[in-house]
Amino acid sequence: MGSRLSETGRLALACFAMALVLSIHDPANTVVIVMGATAVFALFAILVPSVAERRDITANQAHRPLWPDSATKAMAEAFGHPVYILDPQGNVRYANQLSTQVFAAARVGDPLNFTFRQPEISRLLERSMHNRERAVTMYHERVPADRWFLVSVSPVLSQVTSGEPAFFMVSFIDQSEIKRAEEMRSDFIANASHELRTPLVSLRGFVETLQGPASSDPQATRQFLAIMLEQAERMSRLIDDLLSLSRIEMKAHLRPRDELDIREIVNLVRRTLENQAASLDVVVNADLPGQPAMILGDRDELVQVFSNLVENACKYGQSGGKVDIGVHVHKQAADGDGHGGDFVEVTVRDYGPGIAAEHLPRLTERFYRVDVADSRQKQGTGLGLAIVKHILARHGTRLVVNSTPGAGATFSVRFPALGERERGKSEKIDINQ
Repeated sequence: MGSRLSETGRLALACFAMALVLSIHDPANTVVIVMGATAVFALFAILVPSVAERRDITANQAHRPLWPDSATKAMAEAFGHPVYILDPQGNVRYANQLSTQVFAAARVGDPLNFTFRQPEISRLLERSMHNRERAVTMYHERVPADRWFLVSVSPVLSQVTSGEPAFFMVSFIDQSEIKRAEEMRSDFIANASHELRTPLVSLRGFVETLQGPASSDPQATRQFLAIMLEQAERMSRLIDDLLSLSRIEMKAHLRPRDELDIREIVNLVRRTLENQAASLDVVVNADLPGQPAMILGDRDELVQVFSNLVENACKYGQSGGKVDIGVHVHKQAADGDGHGGDFVEVTVRDYGPGIAAEHLPRLTERFYRVDVADSRQKQGTGLGLAIVKHILARHGTRLVVNSTPGAGATFSVRFPALGERERGKSEKIDINQ
């Protein structure tokens, strides 16, 4: 700005000096000479700033960086999600390593729209670049997998360009797990409502019948009251399982640290379910080692796990006539990283009709049933194996199911064995620490 003023000042002095010289030599035309000099000054006063402005713009463009500096690149790499750096025209100037792992590689120099051809991405880029401000949207990708991303476009300002954005940073934050959790929560609420509504509708129907046509029929009253009691017990079991699942999820971040002999738990479960199994003409056998099989766990939760597995084996494998529970301690050397080592395996096997392969991956889903009518007839809530799954996850293990239709099913769980040196050293810790 100062250079412009100095140029204008010099121009003014030159014009009026020339006018003064001419007026001395031609006094008669002084007014005309002064007016001419003023016109020349005005013309140059208009032209000179325009030339200077163009010079400034050219210089500014010359200083505008075409490529992000090392600090901007390092910032892009520091993020734990895909990040692209674009120039003001929307061309890719840098892409961090995660972006090439998650998406198809974007070629430097090409518009980002060549990689993401979805309209919502194009509109987002256009809005952010036009308004020079941050803009966000949710992007749903169905191929190659069903994924959700929170996409954010933020201007990267530069002092060289007088505060104008030198680049735009585009980040893709994976929201797939959150979306899946929301869908599971929504499905859970819908399924729980349905499971509770069914017996409630049945109860209401019987109450209305007892208030009306069957009010004076003792035999019908006894029959309906028995069914109503059964439906009420079904709701009670469902509510108990829902509360149990909620309690387990609240403790999911705490790894159990109690020292237990798994043989005692299996014996307790076998004795507890002995009469129920006998009523189904099923014999429960237990194959236990002579030495303690020590693990770290929560006693009550593991009793719940194996009670559920043995009870299911008796109910759904009833035709086989027996259920075998096995506890085996396996010796195995740990690797250099400390993985592996001795483990205790507990198996529950029935000899019933078995489970078709397409059902196996979904057995631990909430409210999933292989045969809905058969499950309800056997007083199942559809939550038993979901509870088992969550308890075992808290214990750092999982349920493995092997089955062949017509040859029964085997449910097995492996726990790290607690050696002599580790005993007595356990304490409750937060596994997230």
